Amino acid sequence: MARIAGVDLPDHKKLEVALTYLYGIGWSRSREICQKTGIPCTKRLGELTPDELNTIRRYIEQNYKVEGDLRREVQMNIKRLMDMGSYRGIRHSRGLPVRGQQTRTNSRTRKGKRKTVGGTKKKIAK
Repeated sequence: MARIAGVDLPDHKKLEVALTYLYGIGWSRSREICQKTGIPCTKRLGELTPDELNTIRRYIEQNYKVEGDLRREVQMNIKRLMDMGSYRGIRHSRGLPVRGQQTRTNSRTRKGKRKTVGGTKKKIAK
């Protein structure tokens, strides 16, 4: 198992797929890393030499913010919005959708399981 940025990557996967296991690296960035380091994307991670692994590790450390640093930055951005009291920050703190989605019927992922509020029966006046 190769270890990059504190994450164990699977040896049997191709390099471009294995790199996407890192938080902050997707398909396009993975291909870009392969291209810039000169290592073919089709090579499996287990087939890489220690020198090639070090090249990839160094390139990622120098050029990208991944894993813990990136997660910390995202959380700090959300906390900043909440401290400011901006609309987006309030939505984050209340656990509601942030980007303008409708909430009357949908948004169960953000709001959680339904909490039914019982209606009171009207009394009939005689």
